[in-house]
Amino acid sequence: MPVRKPPTARQRRLGAELRRMREHAGLTLSEAAVRHRVDKTAISNTEAARFGVSPDRVRVWASNYSCPDQAYVDALADMARERGSSWWDEYRDSLPAELLDLAEMEHHASMLRSAQIMHIPGILQQPAYMRGIFAEAVPAMRPETLDRHAEFRIRRAALLDRADPPPCEFVIHESALRMRFGDRNVLRRQLEYMLEQSDRPGITLRVVPFEAGGFANAGSSILYACGPVSALDTVQIDLPTRATFLDAENYLVNYRAVLDRMRERAIGPEASVGFIREVAKGI
Repeated sequence: MPVRKPPTARQRRLGAELRRMREHAGLTLSEAAVRHRVDKTAISNTEAARFGVSPDRVRVWASNYSCPDQAYVDALADMARERGSSWWDEYRDSLPAELLDLAEMEHHASMLRSAQIMHIPGILQQPAYMRGIFAEAVPAMRPETLDRHAEFRIRRAALLDRADPPPCEFVIHESALRMRFGDRNVLRRQLEYMLEQSDRPGITLRVVPFEAGGFANAGSSILYACGPVSALDTVQIDLPTRATFLDAENYLVNYRAVLDRMRERAIGPEASVGFIREVAKGI
């Protein structure tokens, strides 16, 4: 079986889930190989996403592992069924792999939950605002690189125009509403644009005002992508030097709790829209 090109995050996730399923069944690679009637290196390469796997094989392996969760198995089979290139693959030679992984994660999400402290959420950003953010990068981006990043972010936002966009809940700290990237007009227009987007079905804005005080994970931005089943959720965290993706159950539980706590600190959606409108008027 030929080795595939560098796997995507989703392909790596499928392999990791197959490994978890095997380990949950208490089987070594050698023991699983006997059940599947394949060489153990084929299992190892599949779990490492070096080899692809068919939906039928996913179901056979799940049966051999006595996995009781049919919805989970169906979701994994659907992941195995995905073939071909997607729009973000056009950027594979020009942008960091983590950005492509982010677009892939958003595309497949059944729901998105976001918590932003310093920036407006990426898929709600206006071009002038996002370019202001990229202009602050250290080291500085070359003009053509900045253009490429801005173009990519705009294309990410197109998921909101799909016939079946995922519901999105954006929890935004007041500091993000007041931080300027560009001049006053850029920020004002950005807030007005965000208000326009809030009229879309499925988009919910919640503001955490300064007076709400501190909260857990106050230094990081969080994007939580719900999968078809909760075991396939993914959380993406922005760190100072990189973005990281987490899918272990303990991380998912913790970050759901963080998002729930931030939602509790936020004012309601209707009040949040009014709050953003007043901030925009005062700029």
